[in-house]
Amino acid sequence: MSDDIKSARDIAFEKIAALDSATPDDRLKWKFTPEGEQLAIKYFKDGEDLTIVIAAYPAEAQPFVKSGAEKVLLDNIHLPYNDVVSARNKKAFDAMLYIKQDKAATTKTLEQIKHILGHYADQGEVQRKEAHALLKQQFEAKIKQAVKAQGGAADEETDLGINVTTMPQFQEELRRTITQMDNQYLSLLDEYKRELRNIK
Repeated sequence: MSDDIKSARDIAFEKIAALDSATPDDRLKWKFTPEGEQLAIKYFKDGEDLTIVIAAYPAEAQPFVKSGAEKVLLDNIHLPYNDVVSARNKKAFDAMLYIKQDKAATTKTLEQIKHILGHYADQGEVQRKEAHALLKQQFEAKIKQAVKAQGGAADEETDLGINVTTMPQFQEELRRTITQMDNQYLSLLDEYKRELRNIK
């Protein structure tokens, strides 16, 4: 018990020592990065105009406010599973373009992200439907084979009256297949998000 208290006390002293040796930039970062995060959250929630709000901060604080906002903006760019996510992505793109200094590099990387997300929305949907149809066909064939092996009459044309898409095994396999497909898009998306982080 006393060791726990001592270690907590030591940690507290270390934090105080860190505060004493903090540079002015460290202090600005600690104060304004979380504020930037909160501003971005409000931007998504209430539509608060980031350009106006960030411009009101002192010049020395703005890089840290923008850095905090950028983290939240990037965290909110996702594969467009539905229209709500697509609208959120667009808001993140618009704000990202504002907070970055290098507009040309930012625009180029955002265009690459939009291309990936557009491909996911169009081709990805087709691929998911094809995967669903193929999996359904495979499951139906397995069931017919099992029925036939047990002496039942089940040829290609026989309808067994079983909806394989409601089977837990089918759902699990479909989820696994779609996750694998999504992961290809996600790895590209993460790569471009890293690029965005490195742009000034």
